[in-house]
Formats: sequence, structure tokens, C-alpha cells
Amino acid sequence: MKQLNRWVYAIVGVIVLLMAGLVYAWSVMGSVINRDLNVEQAPLSLTFTIVMAMFCIGCLIAGILAKKVNPKLYVLLAAVLFLVGFLVASMTTGVALLYVGFGILAGLGSGFAYNAVMSTMSSWFPDKQGLISGILLMGFGLSSFIVGKLFVAVTPESNPLAWRTTFRVMAVVIFVILVICSFFFVKPGPDFVPPEGGKKKAVRQPASDITAGEMVKKPAFWLYYVWAILISAAGLALVSQANGIANQVGTGIAAGTIATVVGLISIFNGIGRVIFGGLFDKKGYQMTMILDMIVFVAAGVILIMALKTGAFALIVVGFIVGGFAYGGVTPTNSAIISDFFGRSNYAMNFSLINTNLIIASFASTIAGKLYDASQSYMSTIFMMIGVTVAGFVVFLGIRRPK
Repeated sequence: MKQLNRWVYAIVGVIVLLMAGLVYAWSVMGSVINRDLNVEQAPLSLTFTIVMAMFCIGCLIAGILAKKVNPKLYVLLAAVLFLVGFLVASMTTGVALLYVGFGILAGLGSGFAYNAVMSTMSSWFPDKQGLISGILLMGFGLSSFIVGKLFVAVTPESNPLAWRTTFRVMAVVIFVILVICSFFFVKPGPDFVPPEGGKKKAVRQPASDITAGEMVKKPAFWLYYVWAILISAAGLALVSQANGIANQVGTGIAAGTIATVVGLISIFNGIGRVIFGGLFDKKGYQMTMILDMIVFVAAGVILIMALKTGAFALIVVGFIVGGFAYGGVTPTNSAIISDFFGRSNYAMNFSLINTNLIIASFASTIAGKLYDASQSYMSTIFMMIGVTVAGFVVFLGIRRPK
């Protein structure tokens, strides 16, 4: 395909990640599905843990084979996996096929698409790594809101089985969109030079340009990896339990309203990704990470006040602030890998940092078990604050390689 304006590729990347990011709508989707399945919170939450783990595995496989396989093939494979996965999940009578269809197959598809987008589309913007990471990942974050709202709208409470039909329709729609978008997965040629804007500005050179094997020997990588686990765990705990948190305070509030409020996490997650990505470009990793952690703790405090007072307005504010904070993690992952360790092996290096989500995803299951034990989502909020404080301790040791 002829090379187009680089922003066309960015738009296509956002669309693909909008499809791949629907796994983050699990909080709303799981609540609707459970009207039919009627299982406990912990085994239902395990679906989200599985989908996050398989997302990381899919991303890692795509990274390992990045130099051998055309990224277009990964998008096509993701289309097939989403098609089959949603069809399989729609046939479940318990949680088993939900684990296989939504958890394993859709999770793998999401990981393949995610790595293909980030390694291909971001290569058009060597001069704006933080910003383009935020813009691309905005699609991944906003997916939860858009899909969550549509899902609730077409699956009325009066029909507990309606979600099955919705899953089948989604399977076909996602397949068609990803197949069309796959034709735009083209990397820039070796002679590509980013166009200059109004101000002439030198592209910031990475601290190093090394392979994954060399990267994993660096203390900076492992310290950041632990930080990413902790802060991602805070975000995933909130995302996975958001519907329950809103319902605990907003008793009697319509399901559609709850879905809208939960969707605020997704909206401000998307906004946060762009803002924190741009902040990384302008102020560097330290300011970005510090501000992100401060906002996370603020979100936790607001939600504690909401649960104590029963003020639903504070839930709204807490979700906005929490979504914004969680939006800071993913563009920082992408930008810091490029800034610390270079672009030559970005696909593989980036997929390695994303495996932090395999560990972080257990935050969903842990939060579910904490709720089953306490019958209150206050435990989820204290967990969010605790891992964020631990993340600040780890952050103190992170240094950009010289």
C-alpha cells in the first residue's frame, strides 16, 4: 500500500484498539452475564484475570515473532480469535466456556492486535512517542465505555439471555472491522523522516538501543516492571469491581445510569493516556510517574468517602479521577521502553514490559475474594491505595540508563 499521511495510520490504530480494548468492558458485561449464570463474584472475576493473562501472552508471542511475521497477519488472526471466542462464550452454561471464549481466545486476539498496533503505528511517530502512545491507547481505554453502554442498551434486564445474541453480533462486527483495518498495517520506509511542525525541535534520542536479552539485565527494567505491576493492579482492581462499587452506593439507580458512571473510568482513562503521554514527552518519566501515583491515591480517598457517606456524586468523581490515573500507566509503559531501550527491538521489548499485566490481573480475582469475605468494596479501595504507596517506594530506585 502507498504510504499515506501518518495520522491516517494513527486513526486506524485507534479503531483497532477500540475493538481490542473491549475486554476492559468486563465489569459491565460480567454483571449483565451473571443475571443468567448466577455465580459468585470470585469465579466470575477470574474471567477478567484470564483475559488479561492471555492478552499478555498474545502480546508476547507477537513481540517474539515481530521480525518474522507481518503485523497485518496478527490483526487478521485477532479478527478470527474474536469471532470464534465470542461465539464460544455465547454458548456457555457456566463459567467454563466463558473462560475459553472470552478469557483465552478473545484475550489472545486482543494481545495480538495490541502489539501489532503499538509496534507498527507508533513507528510513524519517532518524534512524539509519548503523545502517540497516549492517542493510540485512548482507543483501548475508551472501548470500555462505548462497548459497555452499547452492551447494556441491547441486553435489557427483562431478558437474562439477551447477552448471548449480543455476543454473536459483536463477533461478526469485530471480525469485519479488523479485517478491513488490517490492510493499513504498513511500516514507514527506511528513508522516512518525521515532518517538521511550526517549531523545529530535535528528536530526543533514546538512552540506549538494545535487545530484550540485554534489557532484562538492567536494574531499571526490573524496577520499572515492578512499578508497572503495582500501579496496573490498582487500576485493574478498580476497573474489574467498578460496577459493584457503584451499585453498593447507588442502590436503586438504573442499570443504564450505572453503566454510564462506570464508563466514566473508560472515558477519563482515554483522556489520561493522551495527557500523560504528552507529559512524558515534555517533562520526562519522573514527573509523569509521580503525578500518576498522586492522582491514584486521591481517587482512593474520594471513593472511601463515597462508600462511607453513601454519596453517589463522590462515586462519579472517584471514577473520573481513578480512570484518569489508570490512563497514565500504559503510555508510560510504551514511552519508557522506547526512551530507555530504543526502537530497534521495540516490539519485543514492549511485549516483555506488558507481561506485568499477567501478575497485575490477579488484582481482579483478589479484589473479588476480598469482597466475598467482607461483603464491602471498601477492601478494593484500600488495596488500590496500598499498592500505589508500594509503587512509590519502587519508583525511588528507577534511573534512566546513561
